[in-house]
Amino acid sequence: MAGDEPVTAPDQHKPGHRKSGRIGAVLSALALVLMAFCGIEEGRVEHIWLFGIAGLLIAIVIGDAVLRRNGLRS
Repeated sequence: MAGDEPVTAPDQHKPGHRKSGRIGAVLSALALVLMAFCGIEEGRVEHIWLFGIAGLLIAIVIGDAVLRRNGLRS
């Protein structure tokens, strides 16, 4: 019966490259931090945004690793 099959999303059928995604996120966060240190702007609002986005990327990578280690994500 069609009702007995599990419902899955299309991205579950062909998973992406986990390691390259993590490396890309960390490199992007590093680039954002470097932009904050090498910037020539006078205000501090740009620094807050750059550090905030970099921190968010790192938090996502850490959260993903924790969820995968605990078996909550495949």
